[in-house]
Amino acid sequence: MLRTIVWSIPLATIGLAAPAQAALPEPVKAMIQAAIESGKDAEVKSVIKFAKVANPDSIAEIDEMMATYIVKKTQLAAAKKQAQKEAPFFENWSGKGELGGFRNTGNSSNLGLSAGVNLAKDAVDWRLKFRARADYQRSNGVTSREQYAVAVEPEYKIDDRLFVYGLAQFDHDRFQGFSARYTVSGGIGYTVIKEKEINLDVKAGPAWRLTEFTEGGSDSSLAGLIGLDLGWQIAENLKLTQGAGATLASDAQSLTSANVIFSSGTNTLTATTGLDAKINGKLTARLSYAIEHETNPPDGSEKTDTLSRATLVYDF
Repeated sequence: MLRTIVWSIPLATIGLAAPAQAALPEPVKAMIQAAIESGKDAEVKSVIKFAKVANPDSIAEIDEMMATYIVKKTQLAAAKKQAQKEAPFFENWSGKGELGGFRNTGNSSNLGLSAGVNLAKDAVDWRLKFRARADYQRSNGVTSREQYAVAVEPEYKIDDRLFVYGLAQFDHDRFQGFSARYTVSGGIGYTVIKEKEINLDVKAGPAWRLTEFTEGGSDSSLAGLIGLDLGWQIAENLKLTQGAGATLASDAQSLTSANVIFSSGTNTLTATTGLDAKINGKLTARLSYAIEHETNPPDGSEKTDTLSRATLVYDF
């Protein structure tokens, strides 16, 4: 009688175990490491993607390199955030200094000098901006333009996009009919677009304004403020910028903005459009055009003033 004998043999003994992962070629490993050292997520993800396609037997090693990169980047971000929290008030400020000439039309038509400074401190939960500008010209012993402005603008970040703002601003422009104008405002803002090349913020809130006229007398009123901030990095060394008002330069982040203040006495629109061309790491050439429109200016003053500037901006 024939007998059938069944043998039980482990699969591993006949070579059916999963094949070992192949070592990642050194040139590919060096390419991934170079992308990681750049710190640019888009480049790292792109290199990792194609490295996996070209080396399917080394996916585990590639994933390990990517995981290590993510852990280190997370740790660095956490350390930076903690350092921002613990930094004293007078540390971690950035700023720009601006100096150049201008040509204006409207209440006066002249050439003159313009200077400004912008400072910003960006902390974890809040941001503080300071802006100051002076435009002055004197020809043949007569002052034809004398305009100064100072503003402080704190912001508290509710989350990554929503924030609460405050604003305290002083303006002096006797050629528009006022020796002093004080504006205080507060409200809420939202970041509509937050990308590497473009950023768009909108904000709105109530305001109070006190104006002291050059001819005597004063006027105070409740008002409302609507603002729009747009920053656009057109190319690596070219930015479209705009300052927060005709008398103020753009902030340290080169935001483009336009403000409208509605009040019972007069409505005010301010906007300053500029083009920044980077000369080197610290120096930028700026061409800008500002407009300020008053719906009800003092007697003898034009409703619209414009100002063209050509300045050099130094980052510090």
